[in-house]
Amino acid sequence: MPNHIHLLWRIGEAFTREAVQRDFLRYTAQHIKFDLQRQHPKVLERFCVQAGDRKYQFWERNALSVDLLGCRMIEQKLHYIHQNPLQEKWNLAGQPEDYLYSSASYYYQEQDRFGFLTHYKDDC
Repeated sequence: MPNHIHLLWRIGEAFTREAVQRDFLRYTAQHIKFDLQRQHPKVLERFCVQAGDRKYQFWERNALSVDLLGCRMIEQKLHYIHQNPLQEKWNLAGQPEDYLYSSASYYYQEQDRFGFLTHYKDDC
């Protein structure tokens, strides 16, 4: 199995982990929602929650950050992330590298669709 990681981001001293995570989740949720509205409106309905402060929810409430301690743990989490779109309940792709919002194509096919990915082994 190739070595991979979803997104590797370094948090500067000026930013708290909580603020970076909040902003990342908000930004990605908005872009996921906009894309699903345009491309897959029926899939969007799977994320409908009709909560008081939102109509859709893409991330767990109070998502927990996990420190990745070493390359082995990074590889385990990355494998899980890359396999998630293939799960029967989501059925978003046939292969990990086919899912547009995954870094799998970066690791499996050396295609950087996002323009900012770095290989996790650069920091191990």
